[in-house]
Amino acid sequence: MRKLLRILWNSFLMALQELKVNKLRTFLSLFGITIGIFCIIGVLALVNSLKQKVQSDMNELGSNTVQVGKWEFLNTSDYPWWKFINRPEVKYSEFEFLKKNTGYAEHMYYLNNTSSNLTYKDNTYSGNVYGTSEEFNLVQTVEIEYGRYINPSEFKRGVAVAVIGQEVATQLFKRPDLAIGKKISVDGKKVNVIGVIKKQGQMINIFQFDESILVPYNYFASIYNAENLSPQIFVKGKEGVPNSALIDELRGLMRQVRRLSPKQEDNFALNDINLFREQIDKVFASLNIGGWVIAGLSLLVGGFGIANIMFVTVRERRSQIGLKKAIGAKSRTILTEFLIESAFLCIIGGLLGLFMVWLLSLALSAILPFPIVIAGSIIVLAFSICIILGVLSGIIPATIAARLNPVVAIRSN
Repeated sequence: MRKLLRILWNSFLMALQELKVNKLRTFLSLFGITIGIFCIIGVLALVNSLKQKVQSDMNELGSNTVQVGKWEFLNTSDYPWWKFINRPEVKYSEFEFLKKNTGYAEHMYYLNNTSSNLTYKDNTYSGNVYGTSEEFNLVQTVEIEYGRYINPSEFKRGVAVAVIGQEVATQLFKRPDLAIGKKISVDGKKVNVIGVIKKQGQMINIFQFDESILVPYNYFASIYNAENLSPQIFVKGKEGVPNSALIDELRGLMRQVRRLSPKQEDNFALNDINLFREQIDKVFASLNIGGWVIAGLSLLVGGFGIANIMFVTVRERRSQIGLKKAIGAKSRTILTEFLIESAFLCIIGGLLGLFMVWLLSLALSAILPFPIVIAGSIIVLAFSICIILGVLSGIIPATIAARLNPVVAIRSN
C-alpha cells in the first residue's frame, strides 16, 4: 500500500513538472481533454437540469391526467391543421356529461383563459385570467401563501372572487400580503381578492400562475364568451386506472355526447400527459447524444495529445528510466508510473473543463428560469472518462518505457 501511494505521489509530481516545464505544449495537448469534458459535463448538466424542471412542472399536472380539447399536443398522425380548426370547442355541457357518466375519473375540471388588463387604483397589469371549475386544485397543484382558495359554494354561485399570482399582487399592491380583501378591476368588472398563490417562477407547462388570476368558471362565463376561448377539460384518473383505459372511456363518452356515428372520425383530441413526457424524454436523449458526439471528437483529439506528451516524456527521461531499472526498479513499476502520470494529465484537463462548466452554470442560472445543477454522478462519470482515457493514451508510451534496456537507456542523451 505504501509503495502504491509512493508511485501515485511521484507520478503526480511528474505530471505537475511536465505542466510547469512545458506549459504551452502541455496546455495545447490538454485543451482537447478540457473541451471534451466541458462538453460532457456542460451538456449533461444543462439537459438534466432542464429535464428536472420540465418533469417537475409536468408533475404539477399529474402522471395520470388526460386533456380533452380541440388540438393535439403532439400531432403524430399528420392530421391536417384545417381539420383541427374546424373542430368544435369542448362545451361546459360536455364537461358536465363526462363528469356524470365517467367511471374511471377521480377528478376533472373545465378551464378557460384569456388575457386581460387587471387594475387596482392607478396600477395596471396585463395578465391571464383563468376561469375554472371547482376541482381545479385537486388535479393541478395550487399553493396558497396568503388568504385562502375559492370554496365550492363560490364556484357554484359564480361569486366575483379571485386568487391571484405573485407577480400580479406585486405589480398591483407592491406587497403580496396587502392584496387580501382588496377589489381589482378585470376588464371593468370588480372582483374581490381572497388569496395569493405562492411564487412559482417560470414554468414550462400551460400554467403561469405568477402572472395570472383564478376565478370561478360561472363568473368567468358571465363576463366573457367562454366557450369561444379555447376551453379545455382536464381529467385525473383513479388510482390504479391506466391512462389507456381512461382515454378509451373518455373517447366513447365524447363520441356519445357529440352523436358521432361509427363511420365518423373523432372531432376532439385526447392528450395523454404521459405521452408528452415520453416525447420530451426523446428530445433530451437526442441532445445528450449530440453532446456525446461533440465530446467524443474532442476527447479523441485530446487522447492523441496526451499520447504525444507521453512519447516525448519517455524520450526525455530515457536515462532516468535506465537508472531506475539499473538499481532494481521493475518493469511493471515503470509502466504503472507512466500510466498514472498520463491519467493525472487527463484529470488536470478535466478539472479545467469542470471549472469552465461551473462558470457557465453560474451565468446561465442567472438568466434561465431554472438553476443549472452539476450532479455528483456527472462529475464522477467525467473523471472516470479522464482516468480511462489517460490509461489508454499512455499505454503504448508506458509499455515502451517499461521495456527499455537499462544499459542502452542510461547511455542515451
